[in-house]
Amino acid sequence: MCGHASGTLDELVLAGIEQGLDEIGIADHMPLLYFEDPDLAMAPDQLPVYVERVLELKDKYKDRITVRLGIEADYHPETMEDRARLIEQYPWDYVIGSVHILGEWVFDDPRHLSGYEGLDIDQFYIDYLAAVGDMMATGLYNTLGHADLAKKFNFRAAIDLDPYYREVLEKVLSAGACYEINTAGLRWPAAEMYPAPGFVRVAAEMGVPVTLGSDAHGPADVARDFDKAIALIREAGYKEFAVFERGEMKLAPLPEG
Repeated sequence: MCGHASGTLDELVLAGIEQGLDEIGIADHMPLLYFEDPDLAMAPDQLPVYVERVLELKDKYKDRITVRLGIEADYHPETMEDRARLIEQYPWDYVIGSVHILGEWVFDDPRHLSGYEGLDIDQFYIDYLAAVGDMMATGLYNTLGHADLAKKFNFRAAIDLDPYYREVLEKVLSAGACYEINTAGLRWPAAEMYPAPGFVRVAAEMGVPVTLGSDAHGPADVARDFDKAIALIREAGYKEFAVFERGEMKLAPLPEG
């Protein structure tokens, strides 16, 4: 329903079954609330329809795969009260928190690349990571999505980002949340999973839980590059990853492949 995806919900679930997954999470883009754009996220009146359809899938495929009800919800300070009310209305298994907008600039939208012209990239990363930290401090989200999305178009900071990563990760820990290894970064100019290996290293040192996400916007991308994601987190020292049921996180052993 986000407007920039392909395939049906059934096709996504069947792709997960084909990949041999025990569980698959569906997390479409929640209504943005700061404006409506059918190319970026569902409209407000579609949210209850989305929830009903995913809950139907839970039952339909229960003998073949566990389907988890998720949502990806933005962080935007001016609209957080309305967003919180929407989140609290539904029985989510997990809620991914994402920062896509700074001020009025949707910086990860290819239609708005002109915003990078003349930009202080170091300050952009500082501002972005500060917003990520503020988002996790709200306590509304149990999963931090694509933690360094700022690199999507391969504009890279020159400064050491480790101190900023630590500030974000402290807030993830305080929220009792996790962050995802999101393989979609490999499919954009950054050509690197979100977040960067340096972030993963710091997170592992701090004991911050991690989960796996392919950010699939079509059946072909379900669990795509999970072998690389598992290798990355295993190398950082992880032996377990986070899974969710009705908002409760537990840790499961990393799969072998």
